[in-house]
Amino acid sequence: MLETLDLATIPPADEALRGPVRAFLAERLADMPAARRARSWMGFDADFSRALAGRGWVGLTLPKDYGGGGRSHFARFVLIEELLAAGAPVAAHWIAERQSGPLILRYGTEAQRQAIVPAICRGEAFFCIGMSEPNSGSDLASVRSRAVKTANGWKLSGSKIWTTYGHKADYMIALVRTSGGPEDRNKGLSQLLIPMNTPGVTARPIRDLAGDEHFSEVHFDEAELPDDALLGEEGKGWEQVNAELAFERSGPERIYSSTVLVDEWLTYVRDRGQVNDAERELAGRLLAQLAALRNLSLSVTAMLAAGKSPVVEASMVKDLGTTFEQSIPGLIADHLAGEAPGSVPGGLLATLEYVAGMSPTFSLRGGTREILRGIIARGLGLR
Repeated sequence: MLETLDLATIPPADEALRGPVRAFLAERLADMPAARRARSWMGFDADFSRALAGRGWVGLTLPKDYGGGGRSHFARFVLIEELLAAGAPVAAHWIAERQSGPLILRYGTEAQRQAIVPAICRGEAFFCIGMSEPNSGSDLASVRSRAVKTANGWKLSGSKIWTTYGHKADYMIALVRTSGGPEDRNKGLSQLLIPMNTPGVTARPIRDLAGDEHFSEVHFDEAELPDDALLGEEGKGWEQVNAELAFERSGPERIYSSTVLVDEWLTYVRDRGQVNDAERELAGRLLAQLAALRNLSLSVTAMLAAGKSPVVEASMVKDLGTTFEQSIPGLIADHLAGEAPGSVPGGLLATLEYVAGMSPTFSLRGGTREILRGIIARGLGLR
């Protein structure tokens, strides 16, 4: 059921975090070109993540008893907004902090919580997501990777694909089948906590058109896992993975993937010293849309702060947000097409090239547009 998205404001104590974060980022990112900063939450830099953790800014909302900051969801909103607006390379810790840690706290044993969550908050445990599989498309319930119970634990076989930084992660939380077959759909599924250095686990990077390797294909060749690799209850994986996806979709990152490009374009327009009506119109259009989406995202944050689970609302904001993100490189490219040859800075062109090439993926990450619209339709009672 879709709830009303009420306007929300960031409390002053949380807004006060913005200044220190900006100062930290200004120092750390001073020499990083825009085309690299445009990678942001797909940019992997373990040293940066550990430096962020040293400030207490990884696991900001996680409980202090497990090494977290114990701060509110609004504080995390401020942090994420500043990181993404600056183009900080946050991919190393991103998945662990955003969804793996909260998932372990919600479903894991106390031993799992104590062993993993403090390491996440220190920037010492990086995670990847084991959901998508070859030949399955967006049909998550059709997973074929199978874990068989043994005398000592589990024996895992199968494959995962489009796994973000699986080749650099320390752990994977994987959705696998522990009973039944693909015809059973969401029955018989469980989640396993898998150390990526386990014998029989192989991750091979996939190079994209930009030359980056942030995806990988992961194979399980009868990998033997201990009994306590099971996360949560056996057979409850479908419920748990939907909770994980709710964590993944509820952040403000779905509206900021093209922000570095917008900033570079605005800097170019300002530095040229002459702004025309078409530029004013485009700038106003982009900033007005961003302001509206930001308010929607803040409303979702307020729901999280109130202890709610905004699955439908977060799906709606993600759908609208990724549509906005994807429109930006085309709009800016159309505008720059009328500029005199050689007048556009190389840094702006390189940033545009990267964002334009990657923008089709914005609506794939965290669930395709079709999947999200199905969730929204069910929430509205339309299906």
